[in-house]
Amino acid sequence: MLKGFFKVPKAINEPVKSYAPNSPEKEAVLAAYKKMWNTQIDVPLYIGSEEIRTGNTKNITPPHDHKHIVGSYHLAEKKHVESAIANALESKAAWANMAWEQRAAIFLKAAELIAGPYRARINAATMIGQSKNIHQAEIDASCELIDFLRFNVEFMTQIYADQPTSDSAIWNRLEYRPLEGFIYAITPFNFTAIAANLPASAAMMGNVVIWKPSDSQVFSAKIIIEIFKEAGLPNGVINVVFGDAAMITDTILASRDFAGLHYTGSTFVFKDLWAKIGSNIHHYKTYPRIVGETGGKDFVMVHPSANVKQAVTGIVRGAFEFQGQKCSAASRVYIPKSLWPAIKEQLTIDIQSMKMGSPEDFSNFITAVIHEGSFDKLAGYIDRAKKDTDAEIIIGGNYDKSVGYFIEPTVILTTNPKYVTMETELFGPVLTIYVYEDSKWIETLELIDQTSEYALTGAIFSQNRYAIEEATVKLQNAAGNLYINDKPTGAVVGQQPFGGARASGTNDKAGSAMNLLRWVSPRTIKEVFVSPENYRYPFLGE
Repeated sequence: MLKGFFKVPKAINEPVKSYAPNSPEKEAVLAAYKKMWNTQIDVPLYIGSEEIRTGNTKNITPPHDHKHIVGSYHLAEKKHVESAIANALESKAAWANMAWEQRAAIFLKAAELIAGPYRARINAATMIGQSKNIHQAEIDASCELIDFLRFNVEFMTQIYADQPTSDSAIWNRLEYRPLEGFIYAITPFNFTAIAANLPASAAMMGNVVIWKPSDSQVFSAKIIIEIFKEAGLPNGVINVVFGDAAMITDTILASRDFAGLHYTGSTFVFKDLWAKIGSNIHHYKTYPRIVGETGGKDFVMVHPSANVKQAVTGIVRGAFEFQGQKCSAASRVYIPKSLWPAIKEQLTIDIQSMKMGSPEDFSNFITAVIHEGSFDKLAGYIDRAKKDTDAEIIIGGNYDKSVGYFIEPTVILTTNPKYVTMETELFGPVLTIYVYEDSKWIETLELIDQTSEYALTGAIFSQNRYAIEEATVKLQNAAGNLYINDKPTGAVVGQQPFGGARASGTNDKAGSAMNLLRWVSPRTIKEVFVSPENYRYPFLGE
């Protein structure tokens, strides 16, 4: 084994490319998009060294053109999941014993592959499979994923360097072992970066993983797998299965070697998983680690002193980027009566200027929501708002799924601060506004804190420092990520560790060393250089 205290390259955030007209990155991503659009891929299960094609497949269709097929993926049976568990455990010893710098090199190489030769492909795949416009694909599939990989390597070295004190007679050491067993990673459709980071962060710390991507993210998941393979990730470290979520989960949670869950998705599913793990607790070799980032009902609070254009820009970007399909998306807004006319006017101008359509057309700000189930749910809430006496649709409200799952950016104005769309996570381009009396600033802060079961993100717009301080204190439990004079989305790895509490998750802060610490089991080693040879302590003397 090599000897040395190795330093890794200093992590820096990947610069976001502009994709301006005539830029080389725009030309490259459009070429990749066109090629992938006109090709059908076949995505197998990845178990150990095998690519398994079961013959039981589902089609991959872009949300913005759901009749177009860009590929298919194979569904696992129970025996395949059991095989994935066996392969993971078989691979565990070699991977856990690999020197940390060798593991680091794999993921640093993966980051460089994304930054360079894979950038256009992973962005195009995210545009096609998840209907992200190019900016949203770039900040997610390229920049955030690169950042996760680079910064996690740096965080890993910081963790390993954190050692207890010693003295001349005693040497105390702390080693950070991977968990005993395997990790189950369940990832969402909305962020390619999250889909890759959940299995990769656990694997980086020496764990083996079984990864179940979302059915709606398989297209870009295949690119992630290709990148990890080219970067040199050994077979069996991350095994990938698709298929019936209940069957896969029940099979995995039935294993005595299940050691941890890394999850991003709905609150209801996470709570159900927690309950299943709890019911099996006497069966496991060790207490499983449970890490989850779940829902949000994220707020924007506007103070009477706020700059109107800044507040509107934060609201519009926060609510409607990626069609509001971010767990951090702005979905409930509180506006003072004195600013409402000006904000309403600017909000209307901005939203009505937005174009909607395929992400291949770079002039489109809005594309489609992820699938028909999401479309139908959102359309139902919009129809309800059209009928309810305490709500009014003031912008948008139209939808059409004949070609793609398109829903207009929609703004609901309510006179009821506890109206259903002020409390329920919708996960779409639907924003609800409540106008409050300027004199009820403090009462409205309390209302924000009490309205939602979630506590993920929130934003405050104000030019008054006393008001900012009041809101920061009053809302300390209402958001794990609080933004002052900025939209409540767009956390950057290494800058804003991400996660919330209450029904929003375990707040283990992806994009920080805190998350990686969840995937290790520390062992303290005490070595005494000259051991005592008599049991008697001085107090026993005469």
